[in-house]
Amino acid sequence: MTGIVDQESGISRDTLLSRDPLVVILLGPTGSGKTALSLELAARFNGEIVSCDSVAVYRGMELGTAKPTREERNRAPHHLIDVADPDEPFTAGAYSRLARERLQEIGARKRHLPIVTGGTGLYLRALTEGLFAGPGRQEKLRARLRQSMERHGSGWLHRLLARLDPATADRIHANDSPKLIRAIEVCLEARSPLSTLLQNEGKNPLTGFRLLRIGLSPPRAALYERLNRRCAEMFAAGLVEETRGLLARFGPVKALDSLGYRQARGVLDGSLSLDDAIKAAKQGHRNYAKRQMTWFRREPEVHWIERFGDEPETLREAEEQVSSVLDLN
Repeated sequence: MTGIVDQESGISRDTLLSRDPLVVILLGPTGSGKTALSLELAARFNGEIVSCDSVAVYRGMELGTAKPTREERNRAPHHLIDVADPDEPFTAGAYSRLARERLQEIGARKRHLPIVTGGTGLYLRALTEGLFAGPGRQEKLRARLRQSMERHGSGWLHRLLARLDPATADRIHANDSPKLIRAIEVCLEARSPLSTLLQNEGKNPLTGFRLLRIGLSPPRAALYERLNRRCAEMFAAGLVEETRGLLARFGPVKALDSLGYRQARGVLDGSLSLDDAIKAAKQGHRNYAKRQMTWFRREPEVHWIERFGDEPETLREAEEQVSSVLDLN
């Protein structure tokens, strides 16, 4: 959404003047307190929370996901948590389709406020902007590309994409193999650069809603301290045993490559000691939080709050932002 921003409220005037149903989007890095803020806003504005987390969608993955607890989920309706088993493919496109359905359902219930909460930037972008569909997955081609990467090194895919589509290669990190493989796949199957296809065919942005984006950006040192503590608590609560049970039931599926579970698998296969796994998980979460902030800083029209979501001042500021839009209805 673009347009002139009202200087007093910091909200787009298009958002202020529209009469479409409001959707509040809470974004920010892992550990910043989005869940706590979403629950408080839900209590004050009759809200329903739509999770935007690529790991919280999986059943049985509890300790390593930091998904809302059962008690927290009882405080407000939650959507798109525990909707797939870890061995079921779940894509950003699938998330966008289901999330849009939930927004329509919540919007149809008068005086209910949808609150999209989570830290998966690609899922959020798929929801708000839509995704380019492109050619379908070609598993044989993908397997050949992965084999080539293993043979030639991590920079091989990026060099290949640079020859096929320099503009897209400039936007993708050289170590982001999933995105590189998808971009090369599209170029080869469509016989056209992905950047050209995106320009010509566009996407499918979310319509019929006003979007109010509120971002949390607490001090980095305090955030990292909180993440370190949370990682240690995950392992103390039994993350290794939970991972053992998931592996026994589903095998080494992609979902178990996510942060925390990857390190727990290292403990189980003997490649990591427990102490080293905890250290690696802490570092991984800190790195992930940094990448999240880089991604979210590109989101348009975000009202940034430089505090954690569970601080009273944060709630008051977020309440003012939501009320300034709802009061126009």
